[in-house]
Amino acid sequence: MSLHDKPGPEASATGAELAERYRSEFPILRSKVYLNSNSLGALGFRSLRERRRFEREWMELGASAWYELWLDRLDEVRAAFGRTVGAAADRIALVPSISAGLTMVADALDFERRPRVVTCELDFPTLLYQFLGRRERGVETVVLESPDGLEVPLEAWEEAIDDRTALVATSHVFFTTGAIQDVAALARLAHERGALFLLDAYQSNGQIPIDAPALDVDFLLSGGLKWLLGGPGIAYLYVRPGLAERLAAGPLSWFGVREPFAFDPRAADARPDARRFELGTPATGAAFTAAGGLEVIEEIGVEAIRRRNAALAEDLLDRLREAGFEPHVAPSKDRRSAIVLVHHPRPAAAVEHLARAGIIVDHRPDLVRFSPHFYNTIEDNMRAVERLISLPGVS
Repeated sequence: MSLHDKPGPEASATGAELAERYRSEFPILRSKVYLNSNSLGALGFRSLRERRRFEREWMELGASAWYELWLDRLDEVRAAFGRTVGAAADRIALVPSISAGLTMVADALDFERRPRVVTCELDFPTLLYQFLGRRERGVETVVLESPDGLEVPLEAWEEAIDDRTALVATSHVFFTTGAIQDVAALARLAHERGALFLLDAYQSNGQIPIDAPALDVDFLLSGGLKWLLGGPGIAYLYVRPGLAERLAAGPLSWFGVREPFAFDPRAADARPDARRFELGTPATGAAFTAAGGLEVIEEIGVEAIRRRNAALAEDLLDRLREAGFEPHVAPSKDRRSAIVLVHHPRPAAAVEHLARAGIIVDHRPDLVRFSPHFYNTIEDNMRAVERLISLPGVS
């Protein structure tokens, strides 16, 4: 089945029916309670099939697979990811990681006239490191504080963004609180002051519906690792139409020029679209693996996934509260994602305790983190909370 030849969305299925329909596609669910999709999405049979297809074509065709099959397949992956954020394929660049995509964006910005980047302390550190590491080159990084440790109010962003700001760069969903930010409002604040806006959607893409053009995002970064079920080694960079041509010249690879197979050593005619930001030959095996995950996400539909995941997350929160744990999540239900965190005196020990019972979760400083996806069940939640309660020495 290709990425363009899929059954219709599964939006009409109930949550339980959705889980029942898809659990058999993910082998880990046969032996584990897997509640850790925000660290690594479960590997499914479709991703395995696509990976083996790549290996078979490499084995049988050698280099001719590039021209006969793989270049078209990479275009299909760009298009499939684009559909998860409401964008056309030429708005999408394939990059090996979020850090690589950030580097390409940062190197294309003009920090001479506008040296400031505004981020916040709840963002994943990769985002901050990119700009903090440019201090010696004159980049000033503003890291906003969270007054409650859960969210950053819009007023703080409004106060920090000024006419010296080149970029506002922040997360759609915070990795240690699961809180969903008001992306449209943040983009508006940035643009009112002449700054660009970059959205880190790694924690949200695949669990929260996204329409990047409607949100007026300039750049969006995501990847296959988490909710898109595509594994490591591939990330995606969305670039707003018309923006690539306006930016300063940054690193340029052979996949970033208009005619890569002309092999002209004297011409560096950059593509006018997002693929200008591609860092050379894409990780094709990773792209094939990611295609299998994208197929599942598209088949179900992110709107349906959001409904299912929200129900699972709220059930999990209720059970954790009843068990006496203090949640570390956004106070408003509509700003909560499927990342569920609770305070714990021994988070690493708790994760190990659950793992010994075949229950896979994760931890962050002082917190235990659960991240259910559509393939999880209420029974998974029950088993996880019952096991968490049983850790000796924790009352």
